[in-house]
Amino acid sequence: MAKKPSPISEAPSNVSKDELLQYYRDMLLIRRFEEKAGQLYGMGLIGGFCHLYIGQEAVVVGLEACAKEGDKRITSYRDHGHMLACGMEARGVMAELTGREDGYSKGKGGSMHMFSREKHFYGGHGIVAAQVPLGAGLAFADKYLGNDNVTFTYFGDGAANQGQVYETYNMAELWDLPVIFVIENNQYAMGMSVSRSTKSKTFFDRGEAFGIPGEQVDGMDVLAVKAAGEKAVAHCRAGKGPYILEVMTYRYRGHSMSDPAKYRTREEVQKMRDERDPIENIRDLLLTGSHATDEELKALDKEIKEIVNDSAEFAKNSPEPALEELWTDIYADELPQGSAEEHA
Repeated sequence: MAKKPSPISEAPSNVSKDELLQYYRDMLLIRRFEEKAGQLYGMGLIGGFCHLYIGQEAVVVGLEACAKEGDKRITSYRDHGHMLACGMEARGVMAELTGREDGYSKGKGGSMHMFSREKHFYGGHGIVAAQVPLGAGLAFADKYLGNDNVTFTYFGDGAANQGQVYETYNMAELWDLPVIFVIENNQYAMGMSVSRSTKSKTFFDRGEAFGIPGEQVDGMDVLAVKAAGEKAVAHCRAGKGPYILEVMTYRYRGHSMSDPAKYRTREEVQKMRDERDPIENIRDLLLTGSHATDEELKALDKEIKEIVNDSAEFAKNSPEPALEELWTDIYADELPQGSAEEHA
């Protein structure tokens, strides 16, 4: 019998019952959605690559709790959780995964290249670390416009070794850009352990050479992520330039759906599930703090499953895009009328 997880942090006095329930709900939605996506992939309804976020939910949920309207986010191909956390609808995300017309990118972006201007979500990028300079560019736009928005630029421990990351660090610090570089260190760069791919003990302190402050945070604890995120956001909004967060997390599944993950043991994965699962630990806080009953949390899980099942049915019933869509959204003949601020 698996060992029952114990809370990895006590709920601070400034965290309300409603906030705890919201974090639990948001993480559970990502978990159930990704489980369903894995099922649809196995049925052949999702083509191409599919990288699941199961195990890493606390990272994006904790950071989204620090965001305000106007803040931007950009990430890599393990992106479904980021979409749901920033408020994109499960129906539209699942329809895009299955390549359907009602998806956020009209079925043409798929799992790796989704986009939502309304939710300030700028992808989903398949090229390793390509999103890092783009994230700095988004932050540059906000600084140019003179607002206090920040950009959350997510990338993994594997991407952290790419050269464009350090070029971006240098420019971001030179220009005091309001960008938070979020390194989601799930301990495996595709199929290789971090201990085999780099001699560095940590990644966040690589910013020291450029004058960028940062810290390492427990990415399996949504409250710890939120606390570190608030510090980073305050730094950026105050005009002090970029900040680096190395968030120590863990993915339960393979790098992608086609990865058997033979480079680690089942015991290692199970130990993390049993002792450090981010959702189970918030569940424990809710129960031990008498913020919710077991029946209430089961009812919430049922509600989430219904939302996810509905998104799958919606995707199945959505038509595939017309062939003519191959030629749309390729070139912009001219910008629509309006101010520069409206198009930023």
